[in-house]
Amino acid sequence: MFLLAALAAGALAQQAPAPRPQNRDVIAGIPVNYDESKVGGYTLPDPLKLADGKPVRDVKTWNTKRRPEIVRLFEENEYGRAPGRPKDMTFDVFDKGAPAFDGKATRRQVTIYFSKDKNGPKMDLLVYVPAGAAKPVPLLLNIGFSPNSSSVNDPGVKQGEMWGRGGKRVPAPRGMGMGRLNVEPLLAAGFGVATFYYGDVDADFLNGVPLGVRALYLKPGQTEPAPDEWGAISAWAWGISRAIDYLETDKGVDAKRIAITGVSRLGKTVMWAGAHDTRITMVIASCSGEGGAALSRRNYGETIAHLTAPSRYPYQFCANYAKYANQVDKFPVDAHMLVALMAPRPVLLQTGSTDDWSDPKGEFLAAVAAEPVYKLFGKQGLGTDQMPGAGEPILHDIGYFMHDGGHGMLPGDWPVYIKFLQMHLKP
Repeated sequence: MFLLAALAAGALAQQAPAPRPQNRDVIAGIPVNYDESKVGGYTLPDPLKLADGKPVRDVKTWNTKRRPEIVRLFEENEYGRAPGRPKDMTFDVFDKGAPAFDGKATRRQVTIYFSKDKNGPKMDLLVYVPAGAAKPVPLLLNIGFSPNSSSVNDPGVKQGEMWGRGGKRVPAPRGMGMGRLNVEPLLAAGFGVATFYYGDVDADFLNGVPLGVRALYLKPGQTEPAPDEWGAISAWAWGISRAIDYLETDKGVDAKRIAITGVSRLGKTVMWAGAHDTRITMVIASCSGEGGAALSRRNYGETIAHLTAPSRYPYQFCANYAKYANQVDKFPVDAHMLVALMAPRPVLLQTGSTDDWSDPKGEFLAAVAAEPVYKLFGKQGLGTDQMPGAGEPILHDIGYFMHDGGHGMLPGDWPVYIKFLQMHLKP
């Protein structure tokens, strides 16, 4: 009860920038619909039908044929193809196990260099495990909007750098970051916690390719990735996989029990990371919306057209994604297939009752439509097509939870997260 009380009091509040625009009716010159009666009809692609039209009737066919087909479609049409592990990547564990939080945790800090050039793109990973743990622990990996020193209340954390005006890296302030994490309740529940700053991997603004990891992979004469190559979300997801590369070497962490979490555009990121990298055991995606877990074919709130408008976020996706802005019915995939790619691993979609820009109903319906794939594995989907009210979690192998409020993670969400973690990762 102490744990839940601490959480409810706001110990783990994490809030992303609210995406709902001030002028809600027209965004980037494109009308926005918030009327359910104007959503229109649509037909979702069948996740259990192969490209040749044959049905998928068993796990083997899903794993060897249909799943790779769907992954390839998402790569080519939404997120973009990304490279694998860099051959010259190295880990510098510069903080090898200092006590933290009055001796409740052991802290490690690692710089992950993505190339031989130590001045090139790199990221700092911060890791905590419960002090005195007798064996490797399950861990929640967070991808955050702020550098590590701005994310936790620990003076021993290396001061990070963040993106400032003009595409320049500037020292990160302490105690002022977006998405602050109080890791102690998670430690008390038996979990490790790790976090890194998404901006260490790739910049989150237009024309940021030369400043991040994607620049390392440009071919001679190439200034932008090809139309089917990685956007920023795919790059951030790639960074999650590189963090897991390190965590597989950390003797305090059970690398077979790693969950990941992120908010808003980083909710989209963890959905794609979990779908693509099967080493990830669980995904908790907060308000991932369009381009994440919300159905694109529902004309409600943000749409592909809004995301890919030149003045907004086209850089977050592969260039091919914009082809579907005005012909979403031709989009070869949809969000229910992204959720299905997690099967049989648990996934929790957290939304907000007033976050209509991100379409909480669209996320619920995606979870419902992914259920047949989970059933193929003998796993439990939501088990209902009736959307629950705010504050009524459904926690099966697919989970759905809508808090009473807006965009992002709220303090009251964290007891639900920890319950879901405990159900499936069993610390």
